[in-house]
Amino acid sequence: MPLSEIRGAGAAPEAMCLDGISFSYGRHLVLDGISLAIGAGEFVALTGPNGSGKSSLVRVALGLSAPQAGTVRLLGHSPAALGQRWRVGYVPQRAMLADHLPATVEEVVASGCVARRGWYRRPRPQDAARVDAALDVVALDDHRHVPVAELSGGQQQRAFIARALASEPELLVLDEPIAGVDVESQGRFRDALVTRCRTDGVAVLLVSHELGAVAEDLDRVVLLRGGHLAFDGPPAKLTAEGVSLGVHHMDLPVWLEGLG
Repeated sequence: MPLSEIRGAGAAPEAMCLDGISFSYGRHLVLDGISLAIGAGEFVALTGPNGSGKSSLVRVALGLSAPQAGTVRLLGHSPAALGQRWRVGYVPQRAMLADHLPATVEEVVASGCVARRGWYRRPRPQDAARVDAALDVVALDDHRHVPVAELSGGQQQRAFIARALASEPELLVLDEPIAGVDVESQGRFRDALVTRCRTDGVAVLLVSHELGAVAEDLDRVVLLRGGHLAFDGPPAKLTAEGVSLGVHHMDLPVWLEGLG
């Protein structure tokens, strides 16, 4: 059913809206008629078995890949027409970094502020405050002057999370952001996401197999299977079916792989 019929006439624009999205690699259909909307202030998790099309869905949603059918709207605009790209923060599954890139952690995080204000404008006092706050969230303040290339993989991922947070986006898309990140940092990261959703009205789409750290804070879980939406609802509905987002014998990762 088209989202226009689901929402009703006159509904406010969503932070992200996918309507009838289909996408293929050659003859291989990856996404088949996906319709999904995320509103301001919503904390939504996207999950599914390996190969279910999660990363492809994210790329189409951000305008990095073109769908064969359907439309995408980000903050009320098509991805190509969204001029202020800082309004959408994105942390990819594996942030690529040159081995000898001399940029420090602080410089990488500060580049998020550059995206917001424009490279041609001088840094402002609030930029430094944004960088400090983002570094505190990911517990990298003690590493701010360390070249990012010298960090561990988990620390690098935390630096790129901080970069996305520093731009103070209205929509935050995170593809497996906590892979390799320690438990304490996961907790700090969760608290930051919840604050941005509940206090600042930021929409968050978190792509992950591991949802235990955020299970109690999610508004919705979206399950992608075989290029189709198999589930879209509150975590309590999954719990009622005997599927836990926490850690025990029926936890989410084990259950998802059983669907593959």
